[in-house]
Amino acid sequence: MGGEKDIRVVAQNRRARHDYFVEETIEAGIALIGTEVKSLRAGRASLQDSYAEVVGTEVFLKNAHIDQYEPASRFNHDPLRPRRLLLHKNEIRRLAARVQQRGYTLIPLSIYFKDGKAKVELALCKGKKSYDKREAIRERDVRREMEREARGRQRF
Repeated sequence: MGGEKDIRVVAQNRRARHDYFVEETIEAGIALIGTEVKSLRAGRASLQDSYAEVVGTEVFLKNAHIDQYEPASRFNHDPLRPRRLLLHKNEIRRLAARVQQRGYTLIPLSIYFKDGKAKVELALCKGKKSYDKREAIRERDVRREMEREARGRQRF
């Protein structure tokens, strides 16, 4: 029981692995205000069309939608505000160098709570071309068909 972490996924970016080749992933903390944390705990977030951007010596999560927390009334947050990601300086420098290379971008794969703290799984990605997406779909269908046939043989 000692090494297990308490992880609860709040939102996932399902299209990311379809639209991008994921080169590497990194865990980052996220700077939130109170109503955002309450809304995340309620599971009200979306990572659709979101990305991360290196600005100077900081990294910001953009276009991530965290719904307003209804009981907060006028003290609520802007659902689409840029949120600062918490990374070590050397990680930021390394990511900034990779993002400046042609075709690389930072895409959040998921937002989750780990030991009570909000985290973002950030991926260094390269965009897929449409023919790459078609090939991935074809491979997935072939793999499914083989699994289906293998299950069919086991019944007899």
